[in-house]
Amino acid sequence: MSGHSKWATIKHKKGAADARRGKVFTKLIKEITVAARISGGDPDSNPRLRTAIVAAKTENMPADNIKRAIQKGTGELPGSVYEEAVFEGYGPGGVAMILEVATDNRNRTLSELRHIFSKNGGNLGEHGCVSWMFSKKGYVVVGKENADEETLLNLVTEAGAEDMRDDGSQWEVIAPPEAFHQVVDKLKTANITPVSAEVAMVPQTNVKVSGKTAHQMLRLMEELEDHEDIQHVSANFDIEEAELHALAQAK
Repeated sequence: MSGHSKWATIKHKKGAADARRGKVFTKLIKEITVAARISGGDPDSNPRLRTAIVAAKTENMPADNIKRAIQKGTGELPGSVYEEAVFEGYGPGGVAMILEVATDNRNRTLSELRHIFSKNGGNLGEHGCVSWMFSKKGYVVVGKENADEETLLNLVTEAGAEDMRDDGSQWEVIAPPEAFHQVVDKLKTANITPVSAEVAMVPQTNVKVSGKTAHQMLRLMEELEDHEDIQHVSANFDIEEAELHALAQAK
């Protein structure tokens, strides 16, 4: 099962607990704030902000929290100034990884990320070392129990998606970034709720990992996702679905 698809499912399942700890909300508020600071507080003319608001609503963030985050970004309310950065590196087994970060202290964040990688069998690399393996895409995951192949394919194709893949227990829908919102809106109209929906760096090829390497890879992903400065983690690992379920249950 592709790492991107399966990790989207894992994040979804652990999302409720993370939200209680404030981690999901913290990341979303940062993204909304940064998006509003860069391109203004109107989601109709700011696609990145609109995407962030969709993600926030998916996690049931209160409207007042969203409004305050926008106002902090536009300067109407005081707030921290976050610097965006992208780091690249390798996980266990040579898995390619891209980390998108929003931080108020780049040096601190970089030091912490190096530590997380080193203790989990990976290492940070130079800028550009793996980014050529990824493409920015609208990325939507739909559980097979929520839609049959023909219905879903017709919907997403009409909305501008460029590919739909069978990934075991779920479908992966790939779209150009500019068609992402049309795809999500089309699914919403059809009462189909995706497991995950985001504009992400999607790998062009995957690296299969298993056994100890697979366990290390999932542990690294969890630690990175738990870091408050990391907004998105993209990785090209592939784990057999049965093994991944076994690893998840063993945690």
